[in-house]
Amino acid sequence: MMAAGTAAACGASVTLIEKNPRVGRKLMITGKGRCNVLNNCDVTTFIQNVPVNGRFLYSAVSRFTPADAYAFFEEIGVPLKTERGNRCYPQSDKAVDVVDAMRRFVLDNGCRLVQDTVLSLETENGEAVGVKGEKQTYFADSVIVCCGGKSYPLTGSTGDGYRLAQQAGHTIIPPKPSLVPLESSDPECKSMQGLSLRNVALKIRDNNTQKAVYTDFGEMLFTHFGMSGPMILSASSHLRDIDDGRYTASIDLKPALDEEQLDKRLQRDLHENANRDVVNAFSKLLPRKLIVPALKRWGVPFDKKCHSVTKEERRRLVLLLKNYTIPISGFRPIEEAIVTSGGVKVSEINPKTMESKLLKGLYFAGEVIDADAYTGGFNLQIAWSTGRLAGESAV
Repeated sequence: MMAAGTAAACGASVTLIEKNPRVGRKLMITGKGRCNVLNNCDVTTFIQNVPVNGRFLYSAVSRFTPADAYAFFEEIGVPLKTERGNRCYPQSDKAVDVVDAMRRFVLDNGCRLVQDTVLSLETENGEAVGVKGEKQTYFADSVIVCCGGKSYPLTGSTGDGYRLAQQAGHTIIPPKPSLVPLESSDPECKSMQGLSLRNVALKIRDNNTQKAVYTDFGEMLFTHFGMSGPMILSASSHLRDIDDGRYTASIDLKPALDEEQLDKRLQRDLHENANRDVVNAFSKLLPRKLIVPALKRWGVPFDKKCHSVTKEERRRLVLLLKNYTIPISGFRPIEEAIVTSGGVKVSEINPKTMESKLLKGLYFAGEVIDADAYTGGFNLQIAWSTGRLAGESAV
């Protein structure tokens, strides 16, 4: 929609081919239906939040910055607000307002909107001259491929763009899920299903190198299959080739307290509950669903009286709460990923125009390109900036 509306605004005659009955289906589900349209940051910060091929996007994002995108949405009738982490949402908290405004932007600039499924590119003498759809063939001076990745296929992103790019001779970096929940073989995750941890510190360690590949502070969630939530989704984009046993998540359940402070807190709780069983002593310290799994790991009998807990046992509990480990066994399926990592190889695209280096008149924008970012509005900014640049360049 950004590419089509921009090209039309520049004076081109534009046909936007959409296989769904409605445009913007994927936009409708972003930000839990609120649509985190962008991140209100500067260009340098933006690039730092794109771990996969961020530098390739420098030209596009410098031409159409987050500040430009913010002004654009306000102009087309979507007043925005900025929340924690510089995440921007429509003031209405409704993704449908963004979709409707983008649809208006397309139609008001004179685009023709057609429902059809594109089957192949039409080429002539090393140039893109149109596309063949199920219903008819559409001839054009330029073709912009911007049909997403493979995540959330029900919204229409079923990898069509990769097929079209390959037809033009492009290399496709194999798609894999990014910003996706993580699975664990630890059965305790299922018993803690639905437990949301806030203000905890997370570290993901690569057991092959013994190095931390990701650290964060914030929220996460236990599920029947493992872990999800904002920190886990961000962490997933740092993990490569998950073999069961390669990565371990370490959670500091009490990051505000150092070991000495936490030990004093434990002493106080144990003293206040001196004659009670330890299983009943930690309701103020830990969420209810975490008490039994934590005590199982601690190894102290549940019916041990608090007054008889030794200094060494306290020490073990402190270390456990500061380093609560969960093994990671894999990604959830790509269908559950927020974005797809992989796609059209960036060295085969001109970063200043988004035009294919292999086929004149063919352009790419958005998730079909091998560039993806952390959660927080950065991936949609990639769509806005590359769509804008492709639209202008095609004209």
